[in-house]
Amino acid sequence: MAPNARLDHRNPLVFDTHELGRRPGALQRLTRTIDAPADLGIQGVIGVPEGAPLELELRLESVMEGVLVTGTARALAEGECVRCLEPVEQQLEADFQELFSYPDADDRGRVIAEPGDDAEDDEDRFFLEDGLFDLEPLLRDAVVLALPMQPVCQEDCQGLCSECGARLTDDPDHHHDAVDIRWAALQGLAGSLEDGEKDEMSGADAEAGVDEKQEK
Repeated sequence: MAPNARLDHRNPLVFDTHELGRRPGALQRLTRTIDAPADLGIQGVIGVPEGAPLELELRLESVMEGVLVTGTARALAEGECVRCLEPVEQQLEADFQELFSYPDADDRGRVIAEPGDDAEDDEDRFFLEDGLFDLEPLLRDAVVLALPMQPVCQEDCQGLCSECGARLTDDPDHHHDAVDIRWAALQGLAGSLEDGEKDEMSGADAEAGVDEKQEK
C-alpha cells in the first residue's frame, strides 16, 4: 500500500514508532483497548459491533527495511446463524504480521533516491509515514480471515422447517405428513363422491319418511 495522506496520531489505530529509531533489533510492546471501528468483519454475516471493546497486543521490531508489526486483536463478534437465523456470539482472536517499510528504503533496507518509482511494487507494501503507521487496513484483513463465512449457533443446528419455519433443533420430531400429489386429485374425487352419496342417502330417507306419513 503506497504512502497515503498524512496520518492523524490521535486516531487510536495509528501508532508511533519513533521510540524504536532506526536501530535494527530494537523492540517495543504495546497494548491498547479501543472502540471498534464501523464495518469490522464480514458485512451482513458476522462482525465486531461498532464501538465494542477491541483489545490490541502489538510487538514492534525495527529491521533494516522498516518496522515489523506482529499482533493479536481480541473482541466479541456478533452475527446470525446461517441455518436457523438465531443470534450468534463468538470470541474473536485475529493474529497478524506485516512489515511497514521506510518510504526511502528498498526491500534490502538500502536508501533510495526517489521512493515510489516502482508503483506496482508499492501497491503491495505498507509504509511508515513520519514514523507513524495505520493498523486499520491490516486489522480488517486479519479479522475477516479469522471469522467464519457461515456462522452457526451450534455445529449440529438443524435449521428451520421449510414448510412452517419452526426451529428443528428445538423439536427433533417435528414433521409434516407428506401428501403424494399423484393421489391428491383422486382423494378430492373420493371426497366428492362420499358427499354425493350422503346427499342421496339423506334424500332417500326424506322420501321414505313422506311415504310412511301417506300410508298412515
